[in-house]
Amino acid sequence: MENVFTMVRTLVGIPSLSNDEAQVGNYLFDFLRLMAEHSGGRVERMDVEGERFNVFAHWGEPLITFSTHMDTVPPFFPSREDAEYIWGRGACDAKGIIACMIAAAEKLLNDGVRNFGLLFVVGEERNNAGAIAAAQAPRGSRYLVNGEPTENKLALGSKGALRFEVTARGRAAHSAYPELGESAIEALLDALAAIRRIPAAEDALLGRGTMNIGTIRGGEAPNVVADFAQAEILVRLVGNAEPICAAFSSAVGTCAQLKEVLRIPAMRFEAIDGLPTTVVSFATDAPVLSKAWGKPLLIGPGNIHVAHTLEERVSKKELSDAVGIYVDIVRRLLQQVHDSAAEIPEHRTRAC
Repeated sequence: MENVFTMVRTLVGIPSLSNDEAQVGNYLFDFLRLMAEHSGGRVERMDVEGERFNVFAHWGEPLITFSTHMDTVPPFFPSREDAEYIWGRGACDAKGIIACMIAAAEKLLNDGVRNFGLLFVVGEERNNAGAIAAAQAPRGSRYLVNGEPTENKLALGSKGALRFEVTARGRAAHSAYPELGESAIEALLDALAAIRRIPAAEDALLGRGTMNIGTIRGGEAPNVVADFAQAEILVRLVGNAEPICAAFSSAVGTCAQLKEVLRIPAMRFEAIDGLPTTVVSFATDAPVLSKAWGKPLLIGPGNIHVAHTLEERVSKKELSDAVGIYVDIVRRLLQQVHDSAAEIPEHRTRAC
């Protein structure tokens, strides 16, 4: 598995923050192009926006598609390794997963298996731009094996995501005479306080929904009454988004303006007998991709608890195990497709 570890470190060493994925995309395109030339495959860039693109490779008809994302959250920091882990931004989420998917593809090809593909997308960490573009360009895939850090357990469900901007506007004034102005910051704080009192939704499988006030900005100086303030909020969905939108709108009232920025529904996934399962609280590209790219499964090496942190790392054992797990999943899903096709009776038409 040394080649897997080497590729993880190579990928981690290429900065690819959301909106700046071109370098890692070019690396993967060139790598997969050489791989495809020697194995009868095809690889393409799928345009997303501006200079951003997804990378898609396939061998035969892509009935099963591996997919994960190329982008990472900030800040970038380079890789290192010890006996147990590979460290660095993206090692866990999701460049280790990319390396395992490619290694699994190489093993499948060496064993004579075809009819699968690899789809690596941009923008998952911010706005799912790559998945949205790929959803407009289906390739006939029946199953989507989406890769996220699940410690190599099949996720039965994942929470969705609902992102808002809350914006308050006021009137600037000298802070010595606050009665001459209207503080946007105070208005925003009132709106956020009301939002925080909204009870969380719950689901039997996914558990309790959560909310995070991720950013707050506003004001010019401590001696100026602020005329602008804004917060970004992310809700982890476990059910219908509409009641939450209505509750947020009512809570904000006239204090501020509420804008929905992103909505990803909660998701239930396919299971495979014999594989351990879990439930995850993060959102993925799967809800965006699944209608166009097939029934979704969610599995990958890595622990989500260290993703997005300065301690991001992935276990070498999990990387090694993931390659075999991905190979097994493709073989089993291809057999399911074959069996399903065999169950369909052949209909013959008679000429008139």
